[in-house]
Amino acid sequence: MRIPIIFSVPARLKSIMSSIIAYFTLFVAIHLWLVVPLHHRVHVEHLNLMEIIIDIDDPIPLFTQLIGQIKQAVQNEKIHPGDPLPSIRQLANDLELNSKTVAKAYKLLERDAVIQAKGYRGTFIHPDAKKNCVVDLNEWVTSKLDETITAFRKSGVTDSEIRIAFSNVMNNKSI
Repeated sequence: MRIPIIFSVPARLKSIMSSIIAYFTLFVAIHLWLVVPLHHRVHVEHLNLMEIIIDIDDPIPLFTQLIGQIKQAVQNEKIHPGDPLPSIRQLANDLELNSKTVAKAYKLLERDAVIQAKGYRGTFIHPDAKKNCVVDLNEWVTSKLDETITAFRKSGVTDSEIRIAFSNVMNNKSI
């Protein structure tokens, strides 16, 4: 025959225990709030000491952040011509990004001759990457469009006519 053992906790001890649990819960909540980053940080082993930090709350698009950091690493000589880059899939996994985001960044970096894809062998820093990092095609396009639009306006072309013509040209339609 078993005799049940009744364990009684004094009221004062119950109060202390509930306070400890409440403080512990608060500590964990605050710790997680302060420590869990709002961005993804990865140390890319293949790239010497380069660390890529993607801030998901930044209004700058994620692919643009990635492009800027790779260009900055090239300019600061943290990565050099011929150095390999991680695959799109590997970098996307490391940064917890969609692989299409990394692919877009790589495509634009390749267009700008900052990186070069060598088929199945991988992606590498372009031999002329350092000088190509300073070229900003967006700035160039904006400058050229500004010059052209200014010339159209001086000739009396309305903004509506400019928009229609621009749309037609972009869609390969004749006017």
